[in-house]
Amino acid sequence: MKLVAVLVVAAFMAGCSNWIYRIDIPQGNFLEQKDVNQLRVSMTQEQVRFVLGNPVVQDSFDNSTWYYVYDMKRGMKKRGEDFRKELVLKFDDGRLSSMSGDFETPEEFEIPLEG
Repeated sequence: MKLVAVLVVAAFMAGCSNWIYRIDIPQGNFLEQKDVNQLRVSMTQEQVRFVLGNPVVQDSFDNSTWYYVYDMKRGMKKRGEDFRKELVLKFDDGRLSSMSGDFETPEEFEIPLEG
């Protein structure tokens, strides 16, 4: 009889697991394509920082590569899947030279800003 009671309670508890609210856990720099579209080759590091904010990871010994990483861990599957987006920027002599990652390269990326 005790075994049946334990099995009923266990089945009930398993059915209630979807009732527990779990928060989403975002980490890193949230970037949108419209922000990335403002990047242009030859921008200074200060200009890039103004547009995108500080990078999540910046090598202490080599300041020529910046990593913008955003992780979203969903608390509940019904709100969507977990995802990760990355943007890697490379600089030559303090000026933006290339970008790679999960964002589209802007059409005007190769056209330097005037001034």
